[in-house]
Amino acid sequence: MRARMRMLLLCLAATLCVSNAQTNNASNDNRQQQQQQQRSIWDEPIRFSTKTKDTCTMVVSGAGDYTRLRVSCKGPSQGQTPGRSYYCDFQGKPNLCRAYNLNPRHYFTQMMWDMRKLSHSCQGPKVYRPQMCKKYPDEAQMTFLASWPKTTTPKPSKPVQEPRKPVVPAQNKPVTTPKSVKPQPVKPQPGKGSQTKKTTPKPGKTTTRPTEQSESKASRIASEYCWKSFHGVCSYFISWFQN
Repeated sequence: MRARMRMLLLCLAATLCVSNAQTNNASNDNRQQQQQQQRSIWDEPIRFSTKTKDTCTMVVSGAGDYTRLRVSCKGPSQGQTPGRSYYCDFQGKPNLCRAYNLNPRHYFTQMMWDMRKLSHSCQGPKVYRPQMCKKYPDEAQMTFLASWPKTTTPKPSKPVQEPRKPVVPAQNKPVTTPKSVKPQPVKPQPGKGSQTKKTTPKPGKTTTRPTEQSESKASRIASEYCWKSFHGVCSYFISWFQN
């Protein structure tokens, strides 16, 4: 009985040792995979080209609890003129996203897909939200930190308004009255007297019509030869005969 008990204890100890060895190996494999992923994103930069043929490199580093990304670009040279050079830094805590911890390189690869569509890699959005961690808050995203040379987004120019001229109230012009012309004295001509001829108006002639003369004559004759009550009839007939 004692021998059987010893055999059972030995078997249990052996199985425990095997299981522990397996779990240790699995944990070591996971650590190695994570280390390989960390090395792949920390040691091997991501390279891409922009819309304007700028050659860019993405390098990830650690800054305390934050993860920092630097994007460095250099433009193509034009003849003897060297191409432009610029870089920008981003910072965040993408490790708060579960998908990032599984594949951190793919997180920055998704950022690279957005940057290569730009003409200038540092003039994109201030906060990048890769599709794999889009639902997470801004703290878990890579946020713009600084750039060189400093990039400023041009503001839309406002139309320049011409200064308005002050409105001057219309003043009523004074009415100009015609000046009275003073009569100038007439200079006497040599050889002629200085006396001015005075014009005296001639009295107008009063003309009496013939009918009026005949009527007055007829009434005078009627008053001499007819009775007073027949003066009108007599003067009528006398005037008729005279005409």
